[in-house]
Amino acid sequence: MSAKIVVLIPYYENRLGLIDAINSIQESFPVDLMIVDDGSIKEPLQVDEAYKIYGDRGTIIYDVLPKNRGIENALNMGLQNILERDYKYIGRLDCGDRFHKGKLEKQITYLEANKEVKLLGTWANIIDDKENFIYIEKHPVYYNEIKKKIYLNTTFIHPSVVFESAILSQIGLYPVSYPAAEDYAFFMSIVKKYKSENYPEVLMDYVVDPNSISSLKRKRQVKSRIKVILENYYLGWYPSYGLIRNILLLLISRTASNRIKSIIRK
Repeated sequence: MSAKIVVLIPYYENRLGLIDAINSIQESFPVDLMIVDDGSIKEPLQVDEAYKIYGDRGTIIYDVLPKNRGIENALNMGLQNILERDYKYIGRLDCGDRFHKGKLEKQITYLEANKEVKLLGTWANIIDDKENFIYIEKHPVYYNEIKKKIYLNTTFIHPSVVFESAILSQIGLYPVSYPAAEDYAFFMSIVKKYKSENYPEVLMDYVVDPNSISSLKRKRQVKSRIKVILENYYLGWYPSYGLIRNILLLLISRTASNRIKSIIRK
């Protein structure tokens, strides 16, 4: 049975994180993987090990960038490879993050029953790199709210999403002119054209890694987010508040931001 979904995983020198991610994919149907090594030197992708871990759960496709070029370029190489194949759906997962059992089945079942929805994220447990629970991230569920609140921050957990591959003919690949915020720019483009929602259930564990892009390049990420908002700005409450909110975020560390979120969500 051929897979109708492929999960795109960018890889950069995180062998144990990749193993955790691969092991977490537990579905009742085949799920193929597209793994792109972004020029690893110390821990290059061990394809044979990945095949051994994943077993008969699906096919592994892989590619390697000759040198480290950043996650947006790794993701785009993966999407280009995927578009050469016949997949209806594309999912995302990052090394270290984990799907809950049956996550993709719930998303695909929902998308098949709601054809107008082209992208579907989920809620997630946010945990630190020592496996301590921080809070549950519950992004807006319905499209009308998402269209407004995307001007405040990304309304999707990037490695939670599943989307139809067909929309890429209109959206294109991840934009490369928004350093550390390629996902936010990508989602903004999708939300403006297609109905997008979040499945209101915690279906994955998202690890806040101190070495992640969101941690190490936070100011660059927020500046890129402001650029996206300005390019999609209209005179209204949410775009205006979003600009002010993101400017203020330049003054707050991610650690402080997570502490505030954990207090609010308790």
